Amino acid sequence: MSTIQIQAMIMGQSYTLACQEGEQAALHHAVAYLDQRMRAIRDAGRIKGTDRIAVMAGLGIAAELLSMQRAEGPFAGLTIAQWQQQIAAITEVVDQALAPQEKLF
Repeated sequence: MSTIQIQAMIMGQSYTLACQEGEQAALHHAVAYLDQRMRAIRDAGRIKGTDRIAVMAGLGIAAELLSMQRAEGPFAGLTIAQWQQQIAAITEVVDQALAPQEKLF
């Protein structure tokens, strides 16, 4: 797989980012999520400076991830790859369940 570059905007700042071919949509989604989180922190008005806003957004996102991995969380002890496998398995089950419905339309 080859590496490609994409242009992304985060809080009005343009960035050139690299990702593997086929992973552009996931990277764009991550950029949009980070941009939303950073804008919310900036708009709250308590923190000034893009670097501080980025750190606070990163900490918030890390806390979200870690809370999902807690012993009582829905993804306790799973790695991201294992999450992806779980989601793929669920998607396959749903697709199989809905396949007969598609024939009705």
